[in-house]
This record gives sequence, C-alpha cells and structure tokens, in this order.
Amino acid sequence: MASSAVPALHPVLQGVTARIEARSRATREAYLERLTRLSQRQRGSDRMGCANVAHAFAAMPADDKLRIVEQRLPHLGVVSAYNDMLSAHQPYEGYPAQIRATAARLGATVQVAGGVPAMCDGVTQGLPGMELSLFSRDTIAMGTAIALSHDVFDGVLMLGICDKIVPGLLIGALHFGHLPTLFVPAGPMASGLANNDKAKVRELYAQGKVGREELLKAEQAAYHGPGTCTFYGTANSNQILLEAMGLHVPGTAFVHPHSGLRNALTDEAVRLLLARLDQPIGRLVDARCIVNAMVALLATGGSTNHLIHWVAVAAAAGHAIDWGDFSELSAVVPLLARVYPNGSADVNQFQAAGGPGFVMRELLAAGLMHATPAMSPEGLAAHTREPGMDGERLVWRELPVQPVEPAIVRGVAEPFSSSGGLKLLDGNLGRAVIKTSAVPEERHIVEAPARIFATQEAMLAAFKAGELERDVVVVVRFQGPQANGMPELHKLTPPLAVLQGKGYKVALVTDGRMSGASGKVPAAIHVSPEALAGGPLARLRDGDRVRLDAVAGHLQALVPDAEWAARPCVELEPAQAEVNGHDLGRELFAGLRRNVKSAEEGAITWK
Repeated sequence: MASSAVPALHPVLQGVTARIEARSRATREAYLERLTRLSQRQRGSDRMGCANVAHAFAAMPADDKLRIVEQRLPHLGVVSAYNDMLSAHQPYEGYPAQIRATAARLGATVQVAGGVPAMCDGVTQGLPGMELSLFSRDTIAMGTAIALSHDVFDGVLMLGICDKIVPGLLIGALHFGHLPTLFVPAGPMASGLANNDKAKVRELYAQGKVGREELLKAEQAAYHGPGTCTFYGTANSNQILLEAMGLHVPGTAFVHPHSGLRNALTDEAVRLLLARLDQPIGRLVDARCIVNAMVALLATGGSTNHLIHWVAVAAAAGHAIDWGDFSELSAVVPLLARVYPNGSADVNQFQAAGGPGFVMRELLAAGLMHATPAMSPEGLAAHTREPGMDGERLVWRELPVQPVEPAIVRGVAEPFSSSGGLKLLDGNLGRAVIKTSAVPEERHIVEAPARIFATQEAMLAAFKAGELERDVVVVVRFQGPQANGMPELHKLTPPLAVLQGKGYKVALVTDGRMSGASGKVPAAIHVSPEALAGGPLARLRDGDRVRLDAVAGHLQALVPDAEWAARPCVELEPAQAEVNGHDLGRELFAGLRRNVKSAEEGAITWK
C-alpha cells in the first residue's frame, strides 16, 4: 500500500492523540519549559569550575582535553548496559572502543558516562530474581540519571536492548530531555531450534514425557549465541517501538551482531548523532511519537509488558496515557505481522520478510501512524527502507511493494486481523489486558470455575498432582507490584498449554505479568487494582465461576452483586509476605514496593 501522497490520518488516531495532548497539556508544557531552561545554559566545560573540569576529563588523552575545553568540539556520552549475562548485550563489549574511534575520525570526543544494571528475565524466570525485574526498570532509569549527572555531554548514545533496559534507559534519557539521544542496538542471534519446537519440548517436560536432559538440549539449541532471543517478546518489541519513535538509525533493529552491516550501522549512529545535536530527545518524544510506538506495538502483536512500560515512558516526557488509549487504537490498527508467539516465524525471518520497515510503511500510508520528525533528517519515512552495503558504503533501499512472505508480514489491505493484538478487559474483577494475537479465536471466551493460588509454585504443584484436569480459570493473585514486584509468570505457560491441549477450557487471571513471549492460552494479566492493594481479585473464592470474554472485553466473577459487595478481601498470608520481603536482595527494594503505582499507572516508583 505504498503511496507518495500524504495520507489523511485515521480519525481514531487523531482523536486518541488529541485526547492525550489535552490530558497532558499542563505536564507537557511544564516539561518543555524545563528543557528550554536547561538548553539555554553554557556548554558543560564552560560553566563548570576548573576543579570540576579537571576531574571530568582527567583520564582522557591530552588531545581530547584540548578538543573539549579549548576547541569546544562535540563531546558525546555513552550509557551502557553491557554485561555477559545477557546474550543480547554481550556484543556491546567492544562498542565503546568502536564509538570512540569513529567519533575521533569525525572530530568529536567520547566518554563512557556510566553503566547500568541489566538482568536477563530468561535466567530469572520462575526464580526469586524475577521479583526484582520490573523494579530494575526504574533502577536503570536512576542509573542513567547518575551517569548523565556529570552534565558535560552534548549528546548521548544508549547501549541497551532487553526487556526493562530500554524502557529504563529511555525514562532516564527523558529526564535529561535537553540532550540529543540515539539508541544503538546489537541485533538478534542466529536462528536456532524453532520456537514452536522448543515449546513442544517444554510441554512434554511438563507432562513428564521427557526428562531434564532433553529439555536442556532443546533450550540450549534455541538460546545458543550472542544476540537477542529470536522470539517476539519484550526485547524485540523494544526495538520496533524505538524504530517507530525515530530513535534508531533507520532499519537498525534486527541486523545480526558482529556483521559488517552491523558495524557500519554502529558507526552511522555516531555520525547521525553528531549531525543532529540540535534535536533534543524530549522535544522529539511528543504525543504523536508516543502514539506511533503504541500503534507499532499493536500492529505487530508485541509484548504486553509495554502496556506498563510505555505509560511510564510517556510520563517521563510529560504525557499521560492509559490502557483505554491502547484499547481504542487496537480496535482500528490491523495486525500486520505473525512472529512467534503470534506465528511460527522468528525475528530473523520477520526481518527477511520486510521487518519493521514494511510494517511502518504500510501504517504511514494508511494514515495509521504520524509522519513525525525523527533523529534521521528525513523523519520517520527513513525508517520504511532497509539498510544494506554497497561495497563499503552504507545505503538504504526501498522494500518491495508487495509482501514477500505473506505468512509472516502483510499489508493493510489484507491484514491477519482487522484489529491489533491486545485487548482491554473490564469488570467486577478489575481492569486487565489480554494478548489476543496468539490465542485461537475459539479460546477468546472462557467461562469456568476458579482455582485460586497465591504463588506460582502452588499452581505448578496442583498441576503435577492432577488437580487441574478440568475446565478451569487458574487465578494466581498477590503477584502485583506492591506484593512482590510483579514477576513474570511464564513458567505457568507449559502446564496451562498442556491442559488446553487436552481439550479443557482454560484461562489464567493474575495481577502479575506474563512474558512477552506468552500467547496461546488466554491470560487476563496485570489485573488492577492488585489483590494486595484491596483489589477485587482478593474477593474471589475457589469454585466461583469466572468469565473471561476477550470479544466483549469483560472480566467478571459470576457472583450475585450483593454477595460480591459484602465479601471481605482475603489477605496475603504473613509467612508468604515474609518470603516476598527477604533474601536475595528483596530487602533493598522494600521502598519501591511501598511506593509503586498500579500497573495501569505504569508501575512507576519515582512519582
């Protein structure tokens, strides 16, 4: 659906954007006033005292000191989330040296401003460390602020990819919104064991049909080298949202690590940032930019985690968005990609089929995305092309007009679905979200008796004991941000999938999160208010019939109104509260658990 004409914007896109702008006017104007004040100051080394300047650049070569202090050439900061625990971040080890050398060739200087923590949800899934995962986002944001607090930089390069890292870096960057900022990804690992095949082995293991040796072999065949995991979870959703916001070098998201093209794109990030030192990130991230990220998420069936994270990202730039905005957009944004768990393709196959560029071109042409400014001087249109090498020269080429793999990527004229992959649920159990893009249509409505658990370990034990062999709505409560940090409950997916595969009507309802890679079992997640905060999920009892209706958008306990209103809320057992608050670093996050806002408010800890 390519067109050279400027399309009319879809009225719902216009309406949602206008509503966000109106709702956020006071906070956005105050934010922009602060940016203006900061941008009018003298350059860092000019306004600092001599001792401050000496400390700031003490370890740099004499020539670099001269360039910064006397010649006043551009000085860039790098905030890095490098470590060896995350396969996606391992390639960043050599990036500072490459960036420094490229900047020197272009007449600029570079310092690594600081490092931020980065944890792998794949390592901590189902383990106590996962209870720190959500809060790591705001910890990363604070780490970013500490790195940039040296206040000597003319622009910033952010090195981060995975789940909480990109939102955390972005929130931190927006608190220094007067600085031009570009994100530099590292790309996905090569394709390994197909995601569907991996999921089958997990289900067989859950049933006791294969042992740990077979499961470990499958997992290591799927996760086997440097780069992001190849399913379309939160990490890879991050990359598409950054493309849609114009905060990448165009087309950078899914190019392999350590390739010639990847190296050229990293060099280009330095060149582009230096060329756009007049483009502060805080002004770039306006309401249209935020809406574009929301649309990209919906059109690709991306991670449910971003219904939390992007509320917080928006707030960092002075915008107020909520799940109602996502829901209204989802009703009109078509699903244009089928990438696991929404399909069988992985992100490498998605990239080969046209990737983010094809999807964004279709959305722009249909008036379903704003043609916003971007870090690229060409604006968002630059992100509709594909990077490549012409000898040693980096070039961008137009993508085919028609889909090359219609089983993976489609145009707006023939989408996989006329609506996006996420749905808002509401009812007497609270508000929740469900990722519908990977759930078969015949499973979009489930009504069954509830079986209630306070921990995922209790649910897994009941499954192994054969207690769930029936139609059932599994409720796992006291998993919200105040209770235990709102961990992902991805370990529940295989047993629930086994039950569903046996023909039972099965659903999950929880105030916790699910991995961005979860999908085929209907799951009402992020239920707000959470049970620990007195949310209605705490009124539910074993045996109550629960109806999850993703068609009508309802989440309802089928209990008479008078009885429901009179029921007291169950409280978390003191012994479990003790477990939630101690050991393996949990004590350090007690203040965040006390202060955190609800999931729909972005689980923000800094407001």
